[in-house]
Amino acid sequence: MNINFFKKIVFSILIIFSTSSFSNESNLFSAGVPSLAPMLENITPAVVNIYTISETQEKSNYIDDPFLRKFFNIPGQQKLKKRNRSGLGSGVIIDNKKGYIITNNHVIAKAKDIKVRLHDGREFKASLVGADPASDIAVIKISPDNLKSLKFANSENLRVGDFVVAIGNPFGIGQTVTSGIVSALGRSGLGIEAYENFIQTDASINPGNSGGALVNLKGELVGINTAIIGSKGGSGSVGIGLAIPVNMALDVTQQLLKYGKVRRGYLGVSAQDLTSDLSKAFGISTKRGAIITRVQEGSPAYVAGIRVGDVVVKINNQIIENTSAMRNKIGLLKLNSIISMQINRKGEILNKKVKILEKKLSKKSGVKINSRLDGIRFSEITKNMSEYGKITGIKITGIKKTSKAYSIGIRVNDIILSINNIPVQKIKDLEIVSGENDSELILHVQRGMRTAFILLN
Repeated sequence: MNINFFKKIVFSILIIFSTSSFSNESNLFSAGVPSLAPMLENITPAVVNIYTISETQEKSNYIDDPFLRKFFNIPGQQKLKKRNRSGLGSGVIIDNKKGYIITNNHVIAKAKDIKVRLHDGREFKASLVGADPASDIAVIKISPDNLKSLKFANSENLRVGDFVVAIGNPFGIGQTVTSGIVSALGRSGLGIEAYENFIQTDASINPGNSGGALVNLKGELVGINTAIIGSKGGSGSVGIGLAIPVNMALDVTQQLLKYGKVRRGYLGVSAQDLTSDLSKAFGISTKRGAIITRVQEGSPAYVAGIRVGDVVVKINNQIIENTSAMRNKIGLLKLNSIISMQINRKGEILNKKVKILEKKLSKKSGVKINSRLDGIRFSEITKNMSEYGKITGIKITGIKKTSKAYSIGIRVNDIILSINNIPVQKIKDLEIVSGENDSELILHVQRGMRTAFILLN
């Protein structure tokens, strides 16, 4: 039997048995036939299509080659050609009275023009309220003219196997609805975002679905569709779609609405993954966790009594598998929140209370941002700082020859374009992206007209 046909049968049967738990307005029957149509008719007006125009600059690799320019005696520097590039995505109206729409940052990043098309065909010009590249959440605003918004579920209550529906604008063909189940929860370490805690679903998600709604059978928002994992060289869905849990998305949204940015707290530690060999060396039985390799004096962790050699095994009673999990957990917490950390210190289990505080960022010294950046001095690029045209990134203005960064090839005047695949434009971005507890940093560096990835671990 075809697996998709089998899924449809099971899906229909479960709808029949589940309807008794719904109110009349959420009835899943249409003319006596199991259907999602009544629910979708209520919620699809709250999911919008987003169209963007961004400006890119292009130049010919042939003319820019220094040898060819000299050979053909081409004087001066080639002017960059400006071109408009269109993009598309989806969004969810979360406040119909104020016109706030939540979407993915990558949908609207660098857009000079944002247009929103509603389910009924109306179009609005949108303005950017705030964006957070590290979590890939952005908030835009349109005129609050007879809009409809979605209700929110508690994504903490999601279970593997729950049925979900994805709504968006795949490939720009128009609003499309697909169904599936929650395949997994808490997916992280994928290298898609700086902070990851994805819902995995087999509901079809394709390019253009980004920023759209993932809802439960009650029509409540459970996640924001964000990414897919596809086959090599492919661009479509293969049954692995990823969505940001609505609880996480709303936490980020609240900060964007209040501050225009996300103010993240920090522990003040560096850590690495606990391995079997390290576990034996430290004389402990646990095989999972993050081992503390450095504690910054005066930091929240230091004040709470966390020390080098401690193994973090739980935060707020949730198991910490590795440093990536610890970084995600801390980075997604609200400022001034108090967390409980369970640590293993030479076989003894200790519980520590830590208050998450905002880090005071140094404007020059790398060591104040991340220990792996020790010995580097930075400055923000202005439009006149690069002889190679307009470049967005962080310029290295000084580096110690005794530093780790120098030993692996980083030099003065190099420009850091991104860290861990997240673009950096301002000094404050370094704190957001690199943090204090990464197991490694992947720097995308430009030198002259060439770029390369450099690993700092």
